[in-house]
Amino acid sequence: MRVRPVAATAVTTLVGAGAAAVAAGRYASDVALRPVPGRPLPGEPALTVHAVDGDRVTLTRSIAALRRGTYGLTARGLHAVVGPVVEGAPHPADCVVRRLERVTHGVLEPGARVWLTPQVHLGNPRDALGLDHADVAVPGELGPLPAWFVPGDRDTWVITVHGLGTTREHPMVVMPFLHRQRLPVLDLGYRGDPGAPRSPDGIGRFGAAEWRDLDAAIRYAVRYGARHVVLHGWSTGATMALLAASESGVRDRVGGLVLDSPVLDWPATLRALAAARRLPAALVPLAVRAAQGRTGLDPDALARAVDPARPDVPTLIVHGPDDTLAPWHASRELAARRPGLIHLHAVRHAPHAAMWNAHPAGYEESLRRFLIPLM
Repeated sequence: MRVRPVAATAVTTLVGAGAAAVAAGRYASDVALRPVPGRPLPGEPALTVHAVDGDRVTLTRSIAALRRGTYGLTARGLHAVVGPVVEGAPHPADCVVRRLERVTHGVLEPGARVWLTPQVHLGNPRDALGLDHADVAVPGELGPLPAWFVPGDRDTWVITVHGLGTTREHPMVVMPFLHRQRLPVLDLGYRGDPGAPRSPDGIGRFGAAEWRDLDAAIRYAVRYGARHVVLHGWSTGATMALLAASESGVRDRVGGLVLDSPVLDWPATLRALAAARRLPAALVPLAVRAAQGRTGLDPDALARAVDPARPDVPTLIVHGPDDTLAPWHASRELAARRPGLIHLHAVRHAPHAAMWNAHPAGYEESLRRFLIPLM
């Protein structure tokens, strides 16, 4: 029996549309499942450099360019650091002037297209901060994991772990503060990072598999003299910290958690990333299903990990309502469940994983008060 041409065309169209939808779902899910370390996350607007004059840089005026605080300024082959907006500086109406702290790499010149990033420092702790450190290899289940160790006098170590769109250079923003507290710091690179092994399928899992690399770092710290550790994570690194604190075989050594912009609802974060890539709204659920199918992640698995009965160590959450990638309400709800154990420090006008950048002094004071009983 021959299929009528109209029916055949309809079937072909449906199959083609279905294949396109699946492809779109995979494309959108790649934002989170195959992140490129150091590349701006979707939704971060590009800014044009209009002028560079000594310690000032003039940028395209936008909500991003007006953010308070200190940020990296990045492009291919370029990294600089900008401070606050310079009030009263003459500039065109469509521009904004910020303080230019330094150019770390490359040449900053008019016409460059740049992005703001919470990753302020480039290089290693010695070159970027003047801090002595050792390059160490943490034995992980997939192979050696690169890490920087900055020594300190205390037997409580802080293990730092970055999140989406950054590298282990990001946690260097808190290293000078932690060094002043005489706390040893182990700054971990995990699977998929530069110099680290990749997972067999090359796919990230929002911390659901990566936390085992953090578990390896805890074991390394204990082996080399740590009595207790504080896990300090950003974004999906904060998710890793939560999971390690509840699942690790050495979780009794975890004395506290610092969670900066934690991803507590991965489908919501993936939907936000897909929307930032301008995926049509009708295809966003496909991206979530594609991610679930490719990773085997249960959307409720992380919810179980952050059950109020499970985080049983002192926890500091640093987060704010202007984070468009990791829902702020999830952090508020988690803190409300255990008010005596979980403390929430709110930071306004800060994008994802940039709570330190928006208010360094307030961030470090909150961290100091939290850490004192744990040292």
